[in-house]
Amino acid sequence: MNGQPLTEQAPAAALRLGTRRSALAMAQSGMVAREVTRLTGRPVELVEITTYGDTSREALAQIGGTGVFVSALRDALLEGRIDFAVHSLKDLPTAAPEGLALAAVPEREDARDALVAAEGLTLDELVEKLAGAGRAARIGTGSPRRMAQLNAWARARGAQLETVAIRGNVDTRIGYVTGGELDAVVLATAGLNRLGRGAEISQHLDPELMIPAPGQGALAIECATADADLTAALAALDHAPTRVAVAAERALLATLEAGCSAPVAALATWSPENELQLDGVVGDPDGAALLKMSANGPIVLDETAEQQARALGHALAARLLDAGAATLMGERAR
Repeated sequence: MNGQPLTEQAPAAALRLGTRRSALAMAQSGMVAREVTRLTGRPVELVEITTYGDTSREALAQIGGTGVFVSALRDALLEGRIDFAVHSLKDLPTAAPEGLALAAVPEREDARDALVAAEGLTLDELVEKLAGAGRAARIGTGSPRRMAQLNAWARARGAQLETVAIRGNVDTRIGYVTGGELDAVVLATAGLNRLGRGAEISQHLDPELMIPAPGQGALAIECATADADLTAALAALDHAPTRVAVAAERALLATLEAGCSAPVAALATWSPENELQLDGVVGDPDGAALLKMSANGPIVLDETAEQQARALGHALAARLLDAGAATLMGERAR
């Protein structure tokens, strides 16, 4: 040793990750935080932020739906109080915000909806059992999209089913079943899996029965466009097939000018031949009318892939509008 004093290197400053306070949001943000630390070597601090959607007890359709869970997080980003944010992608408005970048869309979890029912019964079993007892199955959901498809399914089969509007976190919703107030609830499979509660699923509702919300099962990581270094670092978490698929779904939603409070469903899936199939549904909540259409096309995962996917979504939405989708949504497309 040469006798020179050793200089300690200052530890890297922690990155501040903004997240909603719910158990699911914290679980999702924790997953991303660990990956960001692995990639960058920097610690990540979770900053809990309360959004309007978390505090309001009104139904999503009444408070506007789209944006109610993300606006406060975006404000924190733009004001420099956090460095990046993690959202459930289905909660994001389709319009791109000025000053913010969608830095990454990680690989999608299972996009399907899930039934959590008393005694672990499937939908068919539940309806049949309760019909034998002389009453309708009471199924809770906060989503007009789910209501529309459940009610359409029941109408097509002459099944006795009542959809009940509910709000609350996963514990609250499942509690309606375990407490006997409802016979079942419908939740996102991805959320249950991320919370380690997949074993409570009675049945995965495949898209043939229920198409999920646009972007369901995917996460969105946002940061300020001015932070080029962080944007580049976060891009390592991006999964191109997921980003392109949800681009098609969100383009359909944007063309319909609908939010997450409208009864609109969309799911884009890849074939082994790199063909993207987009299925879209628009209905009224009581299930009396349901429009379901599909479109597909080959897409190469290059710099034009998202543009091609959006074109697919716009085209399918136009067909749905021509068939009367605006009337079913209770809106008139502008």
